[in-house]
Amino acid sequence: MASEEELFASVDALLNEEPHLPPPAERARLREAAGITQARLATALKTTTQSVKNWENGRSEPKSPRLDAYQRLLNGWAAKYPSPGTAPAVSVAATAPAASSAPAVSEVKTADAPQTPTVPAAGPARPATRPAAAPRRPAPKKAAQPTADPRFPHGPLAVLDGDGSAYGVDGIVLDCPATNVVELVEWTLRESGLGAPRLHRNGKDSDPLIVLTAAAAVKLGLPERLEGHEQRRSLRLPEGHPVVKQVVKAKWRLTQRGFGPWARIYRKVQGRERQCVQLAILSWDALDERSWPGVAEMEPADIARVLGVYAQRVITPRGSTAVSGLELMTALRPPTRAVQDPQTGNWVPGHNPGSLGTEPMDPAPPEATAEHPVVVDSGWSGGFLNEEAYQWVRDVSLLTDEECTLPYAVGLDLNTAFLAAAARLVVGLSAPDHFRTPTFNPKIPGSWLVDLSHVEVEPRLPSPFTPDGTRPTGPAWYQTHTVAYAQELGYNVQPLEAYLRRETGAYLDPWHDRLKTAYVDTLADLGVTKDLDDRAFLAAMEQYKDIDPAMAAVLAAIKATVKGGIGKLRERPQGRKYQEGERWPALQRPTWRPDIRAAVISKARINMHRKLRNMATMTGLYPLAVLSDCVVYPSPGDSPLAFLPYAASGKPQPGGFRLGPTPGLAKLEGVQTMLWAVNLMEQGHNPARHIKGGDAVHDEGE
Repeated sequence: MASEEELFASVDALLNEEPHLPPPAERARLREAAGITQARLATALKTTTQSVKNWENGRSEPKSPRLDAYQRLLNGWAAKYPSPGTAPAVSVAATAPAASSAPAVSEVKTADAPQTPTVPAAGPARPATRPAAAPRRPAPKKAAQPTADPRFPHGPLAVLDGDGSAYGVDGIVLDCPATNVVELVEWTLRESGLGAPRLHRNGKDSDPLIVLTAAAAVKLGLPERLEGHEQRRSLRLPEGHPVVKQVVKAKWRLTQRGFGPWARIYRKVQGRERQCVQLAILSWDALDERSWPGVAEMEPADIARVLGVYAQRVITPRGSTAVSGLELMTALRPPTRAVQDPQTGNWVPGHNPGSLGTEPMDPAPPEATAEHPVVVDSGWSGGFLNEEAYQWVRDVSLLTDEECTLPYAVGLDLNTAFLAAAARLVVGLSAPDHFRTPTFNPKIPGSWLVDLSHVEVEPRLPSPFTPDGTRPTGPAWYQTHTVAYAQELGYNVQPLEAYLRRETGAYLDPWHDRLKTAYVDTLADLGVTKDLDDRAFLAAMEQYKDIDPAMAAVLAAIKATVKGGIGKLRERPQGRKYQEGERWPALQRPTWRPDIRAAVISKARINMHRKLRNMATMTGLYPLAVLSDCVVYPSPGDSPLAFLPYAASGKPQPGGFRLGPTPGLAKLEGVQTMLWAVNLMEQGHNPARHIKGGDAVHDEGE
């Protein structure tokens, strides 16, 4: 008789089979019912109109990942436009209890209107949900949401208040009877109905998140605040604290991070069921004000709304936005998948192509940091990559009289510039190999030792090869995109050495796509849409933060997720106990990849320089300063409309800076008088830094 493991493996194999599409004629019917042309569908799926025609007449079939996207679209259309004479589909969850160990809910009510009570299932029922307070503002219109997973009827998370009310998404409020942390964990896993399905078929479901207000923390026996001399995010309850002892006594475990602002409490997996709950403690500064502006001070229902939208569009938070950004990479590119062992025929975990795998990988010495063991142990003294964002200000002596007479200095900020740089970015997936005097190949990701000091650049522009914009003085290490740009400018490059990777892939593509969609959709909720002309766009950007503070906080968190996730790829040592030369915990992650971080920043900086060159060619304007993704221009008016290049038709000229909500396009970030900017430059300051704070990608913990 087959064992349980073999049966589950066989079922997983069926789940991992390629999706089956409806017949070709039905595909065409669904598209026409939705009012979508073949050309528009082809654009959405990044393919050709002829390919769509072939799919709809049965001549060919799409391949993954386009196959998965096409099937998802057809399933959505099928639910909205059923075949004539077909009865509407009835949700299984509405007619029978979900097939899980959690008992059914006896009553469900939301903030909008009470629903009809359902018949209780046998066994102990979950605490009844009750109405939340009426929302203070009308909820923005949302796109059609995917069908809720019956295993998680109450969404991904809840915010627990001191009176036992657990506020969930969509206005749901659960009654939580827990009086200590252990009871809270067991209630969450057995009765709450919280959690979220996996983002990739080879991935794992998201663990439920419980956010504790200060009152809830105190009720559960936790201190209201964590105090100490270190940064609060690095503080933990001591091992002898009664709550920690209680958790351990009940056979639960804590991760190496201990019981801090983001505590994970778990048991080893038994069978196929994960037993893990994520806690976030608001009064311990779990929600950083920089990433989640104003959220910690909101009412519990509003906090649940903010975090719920973020969880639905990005991922259920598992720590800081930097941690969540890194977790999202792994969730969308799981390290393993089910493969069949040719010897036994059993299904076992195997490497998932395109992922970073399960084992950490040491970088090449020039890609590492000075304290990394590969540097300390080898005595490496050959220099390091210095691929960082711009911090440059033009020398005052290079200002022209005409520029000095312009009345304004206008700052333009590129929307999530580092996210835009991650699109279709080919990075290394295997360990680096060392080469001497290699021939440069712009298609191979890696680090190149090359002399670019001979490349001539317009002195009123920053050098594209250094973060401070100064001209290189000799051989230095550069990422592939930086060296390729020298070739693009027409110069010959002759590398002396290189560390290159043979296995490559667009690892960040799904990460980019999900975060881009989240960013654009959230801006649209705030009234900033793609169909606005430039003048209307600037007006919408001036007031979007006042329309809905909750959604504005979601937008800030998405941006912080991008920057923090990229910075986390090169997390530096943290804590007082670290000693130089030791391996710090971050090095045990397969996602500790400083070379990928360097690739993103290099591409973003080169993209910025390319736009600066094109702007100079089209308008004759040169920047005063550049800080990360913000550039300051002298201007005859107080708006970028006064100097951005437009065609006679009124459309923006391609190649330069353009306004819009899409990542990589620009928005107005500040206006000051030209005299103010010149004074700052004379004092050695960067005007961009004073117009805005700057969005540089810093290493987490640095």
